[in-house]
Amino acid sequence: MVRKAGSRGASEIDAADAADLEYGRRVGERLRAIRQQKKLSLNDVEDVSEGEFKASVVGAYERGERAISLPRLQRLAAMYAVPVGQLLPFDESAPGVDPDSVASRPPKLAIDLVRLGELKTPAAKMLARFFTMIQVQRGDFNGKVLTVRAHDVRAIAAMLDVPLEDVTGRLDQLGLIFRP
Repeated sequence: MVRKAGSRGASEIDAADAADLEYGRRVGERLRAIRQQKKLSLNDVEDVSEGEFKASVVGAYERGERAISLPRLQRLAAMYAVPVGQLLPFDESAPGVDPDSVASRPPKLAIDLVRLGELKTPAAKMLARFFTMIQVQRGDFNGKVLTVRAHDVRAIAAMLDVPLEDVTGRLDQLGLIFRP
């Protein structure tokens, strides 16, 4: 049997297909996670997109049964108001990727992002940029509340120019402590 350059054997094709299916499943998990963080049902996605993204198709994407094209992925990311990269699965084997960055840790402060959006001071704008960075790192886009971890409080203290022990009080004065 003569193989053409670049051709693969059956076992290589099966392995590649299996890897593609697994990646598609992981993309689907990310799509579902972001949609659920946005508190949207599949039908809501269809309604918000004015029918561009049919509920059944988005469901198939989320189950890994159907591949999404890059242009459609970009439009879906824009509709969800998240960076495209957040709709892709994290590659835990990639250098510099911290798989624990999404894991939950004991909460320290819950920030009211809706209230933060209402503030127009320079400090509020700086905090908003910082909290957006945290959301991107965590893949957390619910947009209403952000739990700030202990190691983030130091940065907030520096931004607000207050001692570490005064951060909660200062955030409370600004009305940024979330109270359900």
